[in-house]
Amino acid sequence: MSKIKPSKGAPYAKIIGVGGYRPTRVVPNEVILETIDSSDEWIRSRSGIATRHWASDQETVAAMSIEASGKAIADAGLTADKIGAVIVSTVSHFKQTPAVATEIADKLGTQKAAAFDISAGCAGFGYALTLAKGMVVEGSSQYVLVIGVERLSDLTDLEDRATAFLFGDGAGAVVVGPSDEPHIGPTVWGSEGDKSETIKQTVAWTEYDSAVHKFPAITQEGQAVFRWAVFEMAKVAQQALDAAGISADDLDVFIPHQANMRIIDSMVKTLKLPEHVTVARDIETTGNTSAASIPLAMERLLATGEAKSGDTALVIGFGAGLVYAATVVTLP
Repeated sequence: MSKIKPSKGAPYAKIIGVGGYRPTRVVPNEVILETIDSSDEWIRSRSGIATRHWASDQETVAAMSIEASGKAIADAGLTADKIGAVIVSTVSHFKQTPAVATEIADKLGTQKAAAFDISAGCAGFGYALTLAKGMVVEGSSQYVLVIGVERLSDLTDLEDRATAFLFGDGAGAVVVGPSDEPHIGPTVWGSEGDKSETIKQTVAWTEYDSAVHKFPAITQEGQAVFRWAVFEMAKVAQQALDAAGISADDLDVFIPHQANMRIIDSMVKTLKLPEHVTVARDIETTGNTSAASIPLAMERLLATGEAKSGDTALVIGFGAGLVYAATVVTLP
């Protein structure tokens, strides 16, 4: 018989606050066209992107995260000292150690909160949200700060016609806290490592030689990724609805990873979402911000009134790995 006392966490968990930060510099397609042979019409038709935000030297991964986190904590009606853990999902913090989460936790003014980074690409927000939910229910932290943040402009090859126009920078954050009712559904997640070559860094850091290579960048096999996202991720999204015990008719909002407008529109069609469902299309002005895209899109929908507190939303992230995570949440 175990001598360990049972955990004293909450019955359930929920998102109680959200915040976002977009760098001040707005980059239109015309800037991208200075380095690739393309057109504004082609970029818009292929991706749906008109503009994106690129960070300045001062808008570091930590700085953007702190701005977004401060808004999320305030939105939750808390102070930073109440945050028990900080989880940061990013692929663009270039220090192997220490985790950028520790710097963020300190500068926010938490009281020695647990802090760590994860790397799960564009599914990173969903992964981190799932971890946060478990921590609140298990009782190790009453309030957990989840951050998705990227400076993908640092990993963009501006001469690569297939990807130069895709990526943007930014940070999104949510606070997860206790609840008496289920407001974060079961997560449907997984990986398909046999497809890992479809989205990857061009050169490993250990192999990078500035005399031989361009600075490492993100590259992808566009058509393969598109087919996988459209056909396989719609199935995962449906599984998340089933796991939550609801149908598409019960949804108010759909917030997919902002990878490509055509992917978003195809998923809406495959899932047969009713017209009343608000669909996040933040990619048009924000670009693909990987782990930051879902919380940034969530924050914008709530700020503009396109979505409201209490709405039921399906969120799904998918990307490099290939990895994916989908769940149903109640918006804060």
